[in-house]
Amino acid sequence: MAGQACFSLFARHLPPERGFLVAAGLEQALDYLEAFAFAPEDIAYLESLGRFKPDFLQVLANTRFTGQVRALPEGTICFADEPFLEVTAPLMEAQLVETYLINVINLHSTLASKAARCLLAAQGRGLVDFSLRRTHGVDGGMAAARSSSLVGFHGTSNLAAARQYGITPVGTMAHSFVEAFGDEISAFRAFARTFPDHTVILVDTYDSVAGLHRAVRVAGELLAQGHRLVGVRLDSGDLVGLSRQARTILDQAGLEQARVVVSGSLDETRMAELLAQGAQVDLFAVGTKMGSSADAPFLDMAYKLVSYDGRPTLKLSAGKETWAGAKQVWRRLDDGGGLDHDLLGLAHENHPGRPLLEPVMQGGRRQGPRQGWRQAQARFQEDLAQMPPATLRLSGHLPPRLEITPALQGLQEHVRAATLKRQANIGA
Repeated sequence: MAGQACFSLFARHLPPERGFLVAAGLEQALDYLEAFAFAPEDIAYLESLGRFKPDFLQVLANTRFTGQVRALPEGTICFADEPFLEVTAPLMEAQLVETYLINVINLHSTLASKAARCLLAAQGRGLVDFSLRRTHGVDGGMAAARSSSLVGFHGTSNLAAARQYGITPVGTMAHSFVEAFGDEISAFRAFARTFPDHTVILVDTYDSVAGLHRAVRVAGELLAQGHRLVGVRLDSGDLVGLSRQARTILDQAGLEQARVVVSGSLDETRMAELLAQGAQVDLFAVGTKMGSSADAPFLDMAYKLVSYDGRPTLKLSAGKETWAGAKQVWRRLDDGGGLDHDLLGLAHENHPGRPLLEPVMQGGRRQGPRQGWRQAQARFQEDLAQMPPATLRLSGHLPPRLEITPALQGLQEHVRAATLKRQANIGA
């Protein structure tokens, strides 16, 4: 069974809380495919199981990924049933990479989609990633930092991710820092001496209002030395009332440029509530609920065979029927430049609109230079500007319609009938 196989990776459904998805994780997927190999210790382990013949293990030892990949560029806004990528390769190669591809695309796209909703809720205010401590493992934390930057977050508290991906590192003092000094003003002064140009003071360890007044005292001391207080951070309590008090106290002290940073169990719903109630926030530090995509922690992704050895294939399981054949998606805009609908058809068809799937790998090697999160962010911003308002609503959203080309519909009906007939003949 060494014929050419085409597999399509897609999300069967949007989570109930999502009006759209953001494609992410492609660069990590391509890294994996380029390096795909069984190491000697891998082969030794498989041999120890006593389940595989030596000649098959030798085949595995020599296996590399030699196929081609067409994919959505990272940052593309997409919807259910639209392929994130399609892999065409000898069957064994294409099958062996399934689990990793689903895993990495699922993780990064889940987190990018959640972060995009936070971006919408912030209504133009700054956002930073504070999620690492409670992500699902360190890999999840790295993915959260990159995926949130991809959609427009301004920085991350994850220093390793900042170094690896070129993201701005951000952070403030910890509550333990304040507690260790015994009195708040000593802690604030020590931090300001250490970071005179990067001082954001955490004011809620004991009493937030008292902490704000102490922060103003330290800001005056900084100013006398030629430095400015960057901001204050609120992490608990009545964030609406405290943020408004913070803004008033800072402004009355002539610290209009100092920012009010808010953190503490934030997600898009909580952020929208705070702003609707009049919170005065300049920067949201978003952690656990974004970094774990708490309300929708996974996508219902599938990686399904759509053709083998020149023969279109499909799955007919109840509620899980797949579209046959290699495919393409065309984005169709209305007269005003907004998204009207997407069109799903066969890869060889030509239709008006922007074809979303692009060739990214041939012969097991990347096509073109590596794309970073900044290029993906540009793609996301372009797509976001085209989305209908109903699609971007945090609740009561309405994804645009997905139309099917007559050629794909005709192939589907033909392959379904042929498949059912073949199975019936076998049964007879």
